[in-house]
Amino acid sequence: MKKVLKVILYLILVIVLIFAGLIITAIVTDYKPAETVEVFKSENTDVISDTLEFSIVNWNIGYCGLDASMDFFYDGGTHVRPPEENVKKSLNAVIDYLKDQENTDFFLLQEIDKKSKRSYRINQFDTLQNTFPTYHSFFGKNYDVFFVPTPPTEPYGKVVSGLMTISKYAPSEVVRHQFPGNYDFPTGLFMLDRCFLVSRIPVSNGKQLLMINTHNSAYDDGNLRTGQMEYLKKFLSDEYSKGNYIVIAGDWNQCPPGLKTEIPGFKFDNKDYMPIDENFMPADWKWIYQNNIPTNRRVIAPYNKSTTLTTIIDAFLISPNVENISIENINLEFEHSDHNPVKASFRLIK
Repeated sequence: MKKVLKVILYLILVIVLIFAGLIITAIVTDYKPAETVEVFKSENTDVISDTLEFSIVNWNIGYCGLDASMDFFYDGGTHVRPPEENVKKSLNAVIDYLKDQENTDFFLLQEIDKKSKRSYRINQFDTLQNTFPTYHSFFGKNYDVFFVPTPPTEPYGKVVSGLMTISKYAPSEVVRHQFPGNYDFPTGLFMLDRCFLVSRIPVSNGKQLLMINTHNSAYDDGNLRTGQMEYLKKFLSDEYSKGNYIVIAGDWNQCPPGLKTEIPGFKFDNKDYMPIDENFMPADWKWIYQNNIPTNRRVIAPYNKSTTLTTIIDAFLISPNVENISIENINLEFEHSDHNPVKASFRLIK
């Protein structure tokens, strides 16, 4: 009996030491970015017209690991990652789609992996950058964890991921802005450090076009998102007061104001419906989105159009000196990502 007890105590001690070692290593290696981080700065920039028309594709590609066949453990599914061949197939499909968007001026992409176990350590940023050699590519890291221990039966492992902005025009500066707030200890050690990426492009009238790529929090009760939106509101208001032009897009992880809670032909996700406050910005700021095609699906089970809950959380917000020309949600049936891309065009107003 004593021998059995010793074995049990020894096993408990080993588990405690492993857990303590994991937490200590996570603390030591924790990614703690400053509130602002300069990603790029140059005096060799393009200067765009103050009546420029331009197009944008906004897409969370789900690190090419959340195709239509996937369910995901964070969303209540059982799988951690798909087979490697699925990730490569999805990445190739993403590249093919983006290459087909001829003359698109900006690509705002989210969940781009660099060296992550979940995407078989494929450097997706380098791959996409090489796909557009004449464009300017920038990365805003929002996930850098040496080892995510969940689920214990098949740990998520190392993750390095973030936002990617691909621009036809050379910016004068690109800055990563850290959103405030995080999860409680120790959960926060293994979660994302949410941010938005601001690319500044000089305009011929002396102002700037701010092309902003954002990815707001998910998997929280809404408190983190509320703090992030308050921080973002101040930033947008300050920049617009300087006369700058602002376009912001991304995966908001919340529905744009005024969204109808039904999408004909699809099952709308009313369970996680979280709309952005209609008074988030003054009335002359415009939310640009379509209500006819979902941009995001639940990943609790493989995609099935008749049963899968869907919603719209990928949208554009523009300042009053920017005019929307067109907007289109592209129905790719979530074949290679849990998000569908959104394409829009805009014009600067004098």
